[in-house]
Order: sequence, then C-alpha cells, then structure tokens
Amino acid sequence: MTTSSETPRPGPRQAKQTFAAAGEDVDVVEISPVHEEGMLTETELADPFGPDIEQQAKELAARYPQARSALLPMLHLVQSVQGYVSQEGVAFCARQLDLSEAEVSAVVTFYTMYKRKPCGEHLVSVCTNTLCAALGGDAIYAKLAEHLGEDGKPLGHEQTAGTPGEPGSITLEHAECLAACDLAPVLQVNYEYFDNQTPEQAVELVDALRRGEKPAPTRGAPLSDFKSVERQLAGFFPEEDDVFRADVDGPSQAVETLRGAQLAADRAWTAPAMADDVPLPGGEEAK
Repeated sequence: MTTSSETPRPGPRQAKQTFAAAGEDVDVVEISPVHEEGMLTETELADPFGPDIEQQAKELAARYPQARSALLPMLHLVQSVQGYVSQEGVAFCARQLDLSEAEVSAVVTFYTMYKRKPCGEHLVSVCTNTLCAALGGDAIYAKLAEHLGEDGKPLGHEQTAGTPGEPGSITLEHAECLAACDLAPVLQVNYEYFDNQTPEQAVELVDALRRGEKPAPTRGAPLSDFKSVERQLAGFFPEEDDVFRADVDGPSQAVETLRGAQLAADRAWTAPAMADDVPLPGGEEAK
C-alpha cells in the first residue's frame, strides 16, 4: 500500500512526542525530563527572541522595498541576542522574512561574519593576509593562540578562551584582509582597529580584555562587547546625539592613510583636468 508524501514546508516543525528505545536496564521514564504514563514528551525551550526583538525585526524588514533584503542586518540582530546564529536564529529570520530555512542557512554559511558557535564577550580578529602576515600577522596569531590555549594546546580558529558570552571570554579568529595594509600588522577587537601590533602588544591587549578592561582602539569608536557591536551592525543606534557620538562615532583615518593626500596638498599637486568630450574606449559604437 502506498501513501502520498507531504510536500516539505519551510520553517521549524518540532515533534510533539519523542519515544526512546533502551535496554532493559535503563529506566526510560525515570531519566526523561517530562513523562506521562510512560510516554516521553519534549520540553519546550524558551524562545530567545521575545516581542521586542520581533518588533525590531519587523522594523528592519520595513526599511527595504522587499523584506528579504533585510536578511543580513537581521542576522546581526540575532547575533546581538545569542552571540551567534543558532538554528533557532535561522528559523526566526526565515519566519520574519518568509524565506525557507535553507535560504537563510545558505547566507549564514557563506559569510564569515556570522558565527555558528557562541562567541566570547570579545571577538579578536588577526589579519593573516599577505602583507600583514609578512610583517608579523602570522606571528601575532600564533602567539595569541598559544597564550589563550590550555593544557599546552593552542586555541584554534573561532575557538573561545573562557565560557562563551561570559565576561572576559575571547574568541580568536584568522581574518582574511582588514583593509589596513598601510598600518600592518593589524588586528581588530569587535571590529575596532588596533594598528601596528606586535606579538607582545597583542598579548597585553587580550590580557586587559580578560581582566574586564577596554583599551582604546587605535582608530574608531570606543571598545564595546561583541553583542553590542552586533546590534549596531543590525542598524540600531543610540537616539541621543551626544550618546551616539560617545559610543559609536570616532575617527577612522590615520596619518599613514592620509600621507599621500597631505604630500599632494603640500606640493600643490592636482589631477589633470579631463576634457568633456573624451571618447569611450572602443569608439562611438561603444556608446
């Protein structure tokens, strides 16, 4: 006898009942968290995304002509709540934006900024791309991995020293390019820059973070924690102008970055003027 199968539908569908098979020496009813007449039932997990987060998710979706365009900032909102993107977070975004969980998961697993494991209070990203690596980035990463590791085992990529989310916990990661080659080697703490680093300076920095201190970045806003920064990346900022400037705003330029422009200004260099009727490459037909 054949039966028609139901077309898979997007969204989470929790089983109403769970049955366990075990040997004769295991009292299944006794070890179950909830039991009624020998039948095991799943305990309902608390929803981490309360009404306030749902309202903020709706605000994000309303900012775009098509709601699905809000997926990237909404994933940051999820991380601001949980410190990573859990399967519950994937399902939450799918519900809010009328997407399948597969569509959301495809985005989460594509971008390295979305973490699949709980992050520490601070995310330390060490640039190990070509120029930073050659100037000491690899040595900085190796030193931090050794310093933050335990029992003689270095801390691995995207692993956490301490309990994730707890004060003083640190997640360490390789970063491909932090777009600061003129200040290499660089690292970031919660996406704020610490330029011209050495292995010794990096160790001092993470030790200060573990003590609960928040050293001033070389450039950018005052240091915060990972979850707070994720909320900003989701697009939610302090409404008061003075608080905004104190918590979020900060200089991003450096002397090294502006050196070329300063040299041109000192020597009165200007770019040559371009004629208004310059032909496009390939001739008139290229128009």
